[in-house]
Amino acid sequence: MRRRDEVDFTEFATAAVHRLRRTAYLMCGDWHRAEDAAQDALVRVYKAWHRLDHRAGLNTYAHKAVVSVVLDQAKRPWRREHVVDQPVERPLADQAGTIDDRLLVIEALAELPPRQRACVVLRYYADLSLEETASVLGIGVGTVKSQSSRGLATLREVLNRPELEEPLDDREEVLS
Repeated sequence: MRRRDEVDFTEFATAAVHRLRRTAYLMCGDWHRAEDAAQDALVRVYKAWHRLDHRAGLNTYAHKAVVSVVLDQAKRPWRREHVVDQPVERPLADQAGTIDDRLLVIEALAELPPRQRACVVLRYYADLSLEETASVLGIGVGTVKSQSSRGLATLREVLNRPELEEPLDDREEVLS
């Protein structure tokens, strides 16, 4: 890789790593796995750097890589093992209840099947368009619509909030 490409990649990785880690966390529910997934996704971006469209394709490719890594991690047998004797890490509740709301949403996301979770996270957290989400996941726009709809319906049911007929406008505040 040329020196200029190294500098460009470093700038991109520095700007993207936190967003990729948060996206991975919402998909897998574990900060350690999310950190690994973000790093593995950036390795994939680095390997493909010279082939990518640097004006429009970097973020889409990075999201595609992180989703792929999270889904691949979930397939590994050793990732399915659960350690029971470790306490669940929970921050102290704040007076406004926003941390509690985030925890509820994260727990509810964990109950979605992987494809629905990926669609909901990419559409409503990463704020990707239908077309970008479809491209990242390698599925059709109609599938993104149906999986997102089913995922939101499940979230409404899990969160016991049937009054939520449309996605929240302030979804960034709940998930960020």
